[in-house]
Amino acid sequence: MVTLQLPLPTMNNRIFSHFNPKPASCLCRVRNRSRAFPSNKYGIFASWTAADAVFGGKEGTTTTTTKEEERLLPSELQPELMPKHVAVIMDGNVRWARQRNLPSSFGHQAGVKALRDLVDVCCKWEIRVLTVFAFSTENWLRPKLEVGMLMNLFEMVLKEDLENLMRQDVRISVIGDSKKLPKSLQKLKTKVEDTTRNNSGLQLIIAVNYSGQYDIVEACKSIAEKTKDGMIQPNDITEAVIEQELETNCTKFPHPDLLIRTSGEQRISNFLLWQLAYTELAFVKSLWPDFGKADFVDVLCSFQQRQRRYGGRDS
Repeated sequence: MVTLQLPLPTMNNRIFSHFNPKPASCLCRVRNRSRAFPSNKYGIFASWTAADAVFGGKEGTTTTTTKEEERLLPSELQPELMPKHVAVIMDGNVRWARQRNLPSSFGHQAGVKALRDLVDVCCKWEIRVLTVFAFSTENWLRPKLEVGMLMNLFEMVLKEDLENLMRQDVRISVIGDSKKLPKSLQKLKTKVEDTTRNNSGLQLIIAVNYSGQYDIVEACKSIAEKTKDGMIQPNDITEAVIEQELETNCTKFPHPDLLIRTSGEQRISNFLLWQLAYTELAFVKSLWPDFGKADFVDVLCSFQQRQRRYGGRDS
């Protein structure tokens, strides 16, 4: 496989002096009524979005919050109801760029900033696992220039962020079929996973060249081989046995409590098909680069008001 190593364009705020994006609001259904969560309701949040930070949309805006204040949950959220595992389909980077007549690479870079901000929040609020869908097996159908740029971006971000992730005590796990990835990215993946293996804070699971269907098929093949070799009997195959063969066996919390998909699309697109059996779903209108802390809080507020019965019924 030939990988295009393309230089990423430099972000120059002066080029975009005309651009001043507004923070997006996430609309959630709460007790049968719609409400828009104001981006600046809580003083601990910066009022700008990730896209604003990249393109200088809120120049001169500063925050004076302390580290202790940043770790505090907003009053609307209950610590005991926080999800342990959040999964995100980061959708809308290219549409975000096209709306601003920018190359798609700028949208992907703005999306990286949104991911960094979300990782930071999850660390502070002690969410245990964050799984993000970075590149699906179907994404190989995209233009070769875009795919090459994405592979280059993955490498750049992993290299640049490794030191900071170590300071944050983040453990990195990469799931998906890595055999198709560039050799340099495969080596970097192994290095990052090994370097962060003993970290005990947030576990960031990055799905690259991942397919939920492929995940299940590979698990079945592994179990079939073990059955053939007499290591397991057919009657011993249970849900737990299958889960141990899935790629999410890298975490203690393989089932996301909450799945967020941005950009207004309402499907799961072959992501964690087995693991999402009882996951709460949240579809928000914001494009991924515009998804900020206030949007995340809004989704969490909705999540905490849901009744998770797992097929049962309240007496």
